[in-house]
Amino acid sequence: MKKLAIVLSILLPTLLFAQPNTMVSHKENSQLVRDLSSQKWTMKMMLPGEGVKMGLHNLPPEDIETLVWNYAKVPGDVYTDLWRAGAIDDPYFGRNSVKAQWVQQYEWWYATQFHVSEEINGQVVKIEFDGVDYACDVWLNGHYLGSHEGAFSGFSFVVNDALRISKHDFLASTNMLVVKLAPPPRVNALVAGKKTPWFGDYWRDVIPFGIYRPVRMVSTGKVRFEDVYANNTVNKDGSADVKLEMTVENTDNQAKEMTFIASLEGKNFAMKEKTVEFTQVIKPGVHMVEKTIHLNEPQLWWPWDMGKPNLYKARISVKNGEINHDFNETVFGIRKVTSKWNPGFKKGVDVSFPRSTYINGKFHFIRSACWGGPPDIFVGRTSIDEYKELIRLAKEANLNNIRIFGWHPPEIPEFYQYCDEMGMTVWQDMIPLGTGNIPDEEERLAEIFNEGVRVIKERRNHPSLIMMEGGEEMLLRTRDPQFGRRFLERLGDSLQAYVKLPYVPDSPLTCHVSKAAGYKPKEAVHALRYFYDMGKWLHEDWYQTLEFPIVPEFAITSVPSVESLKKFIPENEMWPPGLSWGHHWADLTRLRMQNWDVFDSEMTGSLEEFVNATQDAQGIIFQNGIEYFRRQKPNLSGIALCHWITYWPDMKWGIVDNYQKPKRSYDFVKKAYQPLLVNFDFKKRRWSNNEPFVGDIWVVNDMFESYSNCKLKFEIKDDNGKVLVAHKYDIAKVEENSAKSFFKVEEKVLKSVTKKFYVTLELTNKKGHVLSSNDYFFLIGDQVKAKEFFNNWWDIRRQHEAKYKYGNYYQFFDELLEENGKKYESDTETPRAVGYE
Repeated sequence: MKKLAIVLSILLPTLLFAQPNTMVSHKENSQLVRDLSSQKWTMKMMLPGEGVKMGLHNLPPEDIETLVWNYAKVPGDVYTDLWRAGAIDDPYFGRNSVKAQWVQQYEWWYATQFHVSEEINGQVVKIEFDGVDYACDVWLNGHYLGSHEGAFSGFSFVVNDALRISKHDFLASTNMLVVKLAPPPRVNALVAGKKTPWFGDYWRDVIPFGIYRPVRMVSTGKVRFEDVYANNTVNKDGSADVKLEMTVENTDNQAKEMTFIASLEGKNFAMKEKTVEFTQVIKPGVHMVEKTIHLNEPQLWWPWDMGKPNLYKARISVKNGEINHDFNETVFGIRKVTSKWNPGFKKGVDVSFPRSTYINGKFHFIRSACWGGPPDIFVGRTSIDEYKELIRLAKEANLNNIRIFGWHPPEIPEFYQYCDEMGMTVWQDMIPLGTGNIPDEEERLAEIFNEGVRVIKERRNHPSLIMMEGGEEMLLRTRDPQFGRRFLERLGDSLQAYVKLPYVPDSPLTCHVSKAAGYKPKEAVHALRYFYDMGKWLHEDWYQTLEFPIVPEFAITSVPSVESLKKFIPENEMWPPGLSWGHHWADLTRLRMQNWDVFDSEMTGSLEEFVNATQDAQGIIFQNGIEYFRRQKPNLSGIALCHWITYWPDMKWGIVDNYQKPKRSYDFVKKAYQPLLVNFDFKKRRWSNNEPFVGDIWVVNDMFESYSNCKLKFEIKDDNGKVLVAHKYDIAKVEENSAKSFFKVEEKVLKSVTKKFYVTLELTNKKGHVLSSNDYFFLIGDQVKAKEFFNNWWDIRRQHEAKYKYGNYYQFFDELLEENGKKYESDTETPRAVGYE
């Protein structure tokens, strides 16, 4: 027994720190918090239903049996824990994810031990789970605490009666927390709105699950905070009111007279602290306590390109007499978000919703990309530092917004914290509903609404959150359009009851199902058809057909760098592309076609040439489309590229790959998203030697600052770098928040150009400082014949693809097609993609 005590003393550090129900400063945290998140968890596999039969939930708390289980980390996920333990090969590498599908057939038991030495008299002790994906049962020292279902909402259990406490006997103070994870759901429609969809064209059929957010034990007094919302209002006279809406629970059976002390201070700016104190009787149960703090000259929160992202910190304590019961610290920003109707579209005829966002009364043109996260679908692989880096990269690329759309979960608190601090706004589907097959039973619908409410309540203090959506692509597949519309409207009502933010029900709203539901023809467009209908249009012909108030998705694909490919593609499949390319969603036909559209070549001469070309093609198409859309401002009010990242190393949409490495397309996006942008409006990219080169020079300004007495330099160079045309123009004034054509170009200088020519633009201020620069390249060729060639390729692709389901990558490999009479026999004869020899 002495030896056991020594082992446990090494493994289980003592919990010794300040207690609730003591007299401490108002600014000190009077909670007793024990972080149970760590690498000290262990895990065990069991057949479904067998764990309880075998008594895993009744493990003696002081026992050391769990020392021989596999080690695990919380927060994390089952697959990452098994990979670290050597039970599975890296699911990201090659086609290993197929080999890991057995994992989801089992239940997984997680356990951790901790030591409690201080008494809890007069306290309420809870074990809090911020999020478990998807369903679990929880025991403490053999006491069944309860179950939970739903990936996005936190839950907690009062554990006073189950805790083992001893100040002097180490073994008697050992506690065992056990969590059983059920096998993950198999049918998304049955858990819609409560679990992230695990299907789509950049993932394979491995369903993630795990204890993916922190776990802690929290002790408070009998009166405790459940939630604090800093609900603020910006008044017409420039002042602001911060209404602290405090949800307070009195767990005692008697009413208590409680004193609340609340103080406000600047988190990232200096201000004189403002403190209020008041007393209120709190009856048993849960109650709302409100207190408004008036600020004559508030420091408003702004996106980074409109001002400073000023943040406040509220500290609130509640005490009975001199004894503290609980403490809350909330960071928030003061800002007003409204929406207005887009000009150029008729209300009730073209559109049903306003789509222009205004922050503190100023138009916020949204330069965005879809987050496509979390950074890893197996969240145990992701560090908090990666979040900060990815958001920093987004800001550096001139994005002012990140869109979390309905194929991905609401993000962790640090995501919103970094967006708050960096002045990035967030446009979000509050719960993932990337499916039309939602339940129609009222009880199950209520669960979805409740999950959405819990999600918005956890995130509503973040000023970065400025727009809510619901039901991304849901109406594309719903069986009953009218039911789908009613559901989305009810979801919006549920969310807006808890936060004053604009809500739109869905995107896109231009599909035939959306129109059947009563939505108008110009609501919002997913600019995806160039990819999915590859060959139907040259890219510049396609995007010039689009005129909508907002573009929630603009999608082009590319391949990660050769350096990144080596991390997830087997060496014998690198070049020509092997099957793992297809498994990671490389559409090998469309990538060649996309390259040809941009370069007049499929660029398949080598691995590096091909990879770089896909990234440049993605960037050039993004740049040209972004600039076209931005010239429609203010009729068009926002663009979101698809995607910023994706959640595993795929060959699809991301601008930054799974290893946080920006693709070459990143620089094109950074250029096109300059807040002050000089740009060139052209109708085609292929020009003959005998025709004049024509276009228009524009300046788009998203800043609320005008620029006077500017100079504009325009040049055309041939493919040898020789300057064919050089002009300088004077611009008297670039107005704030504007988009304007300044000069027409018509130059007959292409006679001697062989293959390519280049256009450069530079805008400088009166001191000669560069305000914006831009560049393009064009091709010498026949635009009409190029269209005919591309259309013919479109027909060939469609006929070939019609034989196989989209996403079936075997179609790219002749050895796997029965009609070719070939047989794939072994891994040593890895099939090679057609067209890359």
